[in-house]
Amino acid sequence: MRKTLPAMILSCCLLAACAHNQAVPQLDLQAQADAFLQSYLTELATLELAQTTGYWKAANSGKEEDFAAFAEADLALRKLHSDAARSREIERLLAGREQLRPQTVRSLEIALLGFKGNQLSAETLEQMVNESTGIEQLFNTFRAELDGNKLTNNDLLDLLSVETDSRKRQAAWEATKAVGAQVAPKLVALAKLRNEAARSLGFADFWHMQVELQEHDPAQVLALFEELDRLTLEPYRAMKAELDAEIARRFSIAPAGVMPWHYTNPFFQSAPPSEAVDLDLFYKDLPKERIVELARTFYADIGLPIDEIAARSDLYDREGKDQHAFCIAIDRQGDVRTLLNVKPTEAWMETMLHEMGHAVYYAGIDKSLPFNVRESSHLFTTEAVAMLFGALSRNPLWLKSYAGADPAQVDALEKAILEQRRREQLIFVRWGLVMLHFERALYANPEQDLDALWYQTVERYQLLTTPEGRAGKGDWAAKPHFTIAPVYYHNYVLGELFAAQLRAHLAKMAGHQGPASTLSFNGRKDFGAYLDEKIFRPGMAQKWPELVELATGAPLSPEAFAAEVK
Repeated sequence: MRKTLPAMILSCCLLAACAHNQAVPQLDLQAQADAFLQSYLTELATLELAQTTGYWKAANSGKEEDFAAFAEADLALRKLHSDAARSREIERLLAGREQLRPQTVRSLEIALLGFKGNQLSAETLEQMVNESTGIEQLFNTFRAELDGNKLTNNDLLDLLSVETDSRKRQAAWEATKAVGAQVAPKLVALAKLRNEAARSLGFADFWHMQVELQEHDPAQVLALFEELDRLTLEPYRAMKAELDAEIARRFSIAPAGVMPWHYTNPFFQSAPPSEAVDLDLFYKDLPKERIVELARTFYADIGLPIDEIAARSDLYDREGKDQHAFCIAIDRQGDVRTLLNVKPTEAWMETMLHEMGHAVYYAGIDKSLPFNVRESSHLFTTEAVAMLFGALSRNPLWLKSYAGADPAQVDALEKAILEQRRREQLIFVRWGLVMLHFERALYANPEQDLDALWYQTVERYQLLTTPEGRAGKGDWAAKPHFTIAPVYYHNYVLGELFAAQLRAHLAKMAGHQGPASTLSFNGRKDFGAYLDEKIFRPGMAQKWPELVELATGAPLSPEAFAAEVK
């Protein structure tokens, strides 16, 4: 009866209107939604094109005026999503979702995600941007002092890669943390401001807001990471004991005396170089152009050609250019580009394969989808594809077939190659556990003793020994991600989990025997077709839990990853 009563009332109203020869209003919610989306998506496409082309130009030139133009375009895009009237209209339309086509509902849902986090006063938005920018500038301009010299963070990382004296290593490690003392109070203030903003929008705190606006269920994320912790703790503990024994021999100390500065990365977020194999051995004699050609040949062999993408990309180092790497979808119509600084090293081979993984994903999204649905299903799904391909730079079969490595040499080193890859995986996800739990606690209570919390978390998940005298130093704040990419790191870890789940599924497709990490992609056009159909083409039309289960036959879990690293 509840469903029929409104229809009966509407019928009476229409009859009355006809009796008085009045025009009958068309109450078609689908037409209203279409009109709204036509207006919004047209404006979004225009503003986003200005933003993406502006960023591409600035990253390639390094010119201050180009960065200023990009900042202006970026602000215009933010302002679009701060329109409260439009946000309310989306909510009104979604309230009648049963009257709308599924694709329309999804486009409106994605639009609402963009608006929800920006329904703040202009003053609050400006304050948050200014405080964040101020911290970023501090990171960019800070120079640590060591032995009377001012050094960049890269200088210190180079020193940690070669220094053999433990005291000098400790001094260099402490210098990498020095910026934290200046950043910490500013970051605490920013965390409080972010929390105020999040609570004004109805969220528990900024951590919950960010996670929910990424279309995650916070409880589900925490449950996944709890299971990941359980499955990887003992393999990690055993691996770290072996690694610490190697490090102890290298520095002539007892294994119990290994401290954070004895690792090459100041946060121990990546594996130190292997004593048994130098992966650059397989790439160092190649011209840099050959690295690009290897990727071009490989992707063509699996039916995902990158010729057009490579032609639009900027691939080699030059003055003024951004020194990092990224992939960018310029217009969601197929103009996908990568920026790289390719050199003949294993790291750049990995990066080339990784960024082109993002690129073939974006290029494969169905262009008939609504404009804002032409995006990867989730941040972590595109990371997973990029990681899946990036890992091939140290896959034994790939080294033989594409890098032209001596098969006998690869066979002799295969065990060491696979062990180094396993170390990388374990070390990274345990570091990801630190980032997730610390950042969640930071926003739950920014007033607590964050220095103590940091080392409690590091000890719990990374099994590192806390150095003496670090209270009040703000070591945690020396990690730029808390400022420039807040509440994002968990997506990298979820990407690793999904990459492993995809690898396991592909291995099953291929009837592969042995570790999934040795799976051959060589010439597997069926792999490319599978990824194109199940992962790329749907874009954001499917929410990530649905996409993962449809593609792999199971919900996202750490099980496949744990099987690789056990």
